[in-house]
Amino acid sequence: MTNLNNFAGIDVSKEFFDVHFYLQGKPLSQHLPNNPKGFKQLVQKLSIENHCVMEATGPYYLRLACFLVEQGIKVSVVNPLVIKRYSQMRLIRSKTDKADAKMIAEYASQHVLILWEAPKDYMVQLQQLEALTDGYVSSKLALGNQLKSFEVTGKMDAETKRFMKKELRHLDGQLKLLMDKMDSLVKQHFKELYENLTSIPGVGKKTAIGLIVLSNGFTKFKEYRQLSSYVGLCPRVYESGTSIKGKGRICKMGMSRIRKLLYLCSWSAVKTNRACKQMYDRLVG
Repeated sequence: MTNLNNFAGIDVSKEFFDVHFYLQGKPLSQHLPNNPKGFKQLVQKLSIENHCVMEATGPYYLRLACFLVEQGIKVSVVNPLVIKRYSQMRLIRSKTDKADAKMIAEYASQHVLILWEAPKDYMVQLQQLEALTDGYVSSKLALGNQLKSFEVTGKMDAETKRFMKKELRHLDGQLKLLMDKMDSLVKQHFKELYENLTSIPGVGKKTAIGLIVLSNGFTKFKEYRQLSSYVGLCPRVYESGTSIKGKGRICKMGMSRIRKLLYLCSWSAVKTNRACKQMYDRLVG
């Protein structure tokens, strides 16, 4: 176990963050605004020996994490599910932002942490473009389904139909612009990797870009097992004693969007790649 005094646990929300750390050997909890003013107030209390640990809470943690790194303070970002399971293991019943910050600090003192590095500006741009693309795809699917449901009634209003089809065309146009921009950025910063990925039978631009963004150009993971686990493709065996023999399945604890893309790629690969076809026949046969 590492000295708890060195760690600052931070629970971040949209407008505020709670921090728990030790000042001159005494525990201290603070509730600060999630903005530059709050960041400066926190840094004034910390020392260079402090190691700040926070959860990856959507986009809310990023600005604070970047600020702390710029000030020379060590930062680690952990999966919220890890902290949740740690809290359950400790049989903690109360849940408040203050308690969560303390729990994060305790977790940090008992585990080996990976130092967080601020993402490059182009990676942040790619992540945001990809998130926006997902939003447009969902909107297009919802609008398309709604149009079909209206048409099924046999009483589809002509003007309403024109509005909906116009919006669908607009979404198609926006999706193309987004794809072109992501394609350009990836070619600029990951040209060789992008070409290698898209040269694999069944892997298209969307999947290649998704994998590059997910893995930070395949630098985020040391081996394929880590990537497989992160995406949620690793098998999970459910067995206990001699009576419970569950069938092995993928765990599905990870990035569902990438799993969907890889699933579609696998069907293309079965049709175009002889080795993949042989493996498929062996598994299902």
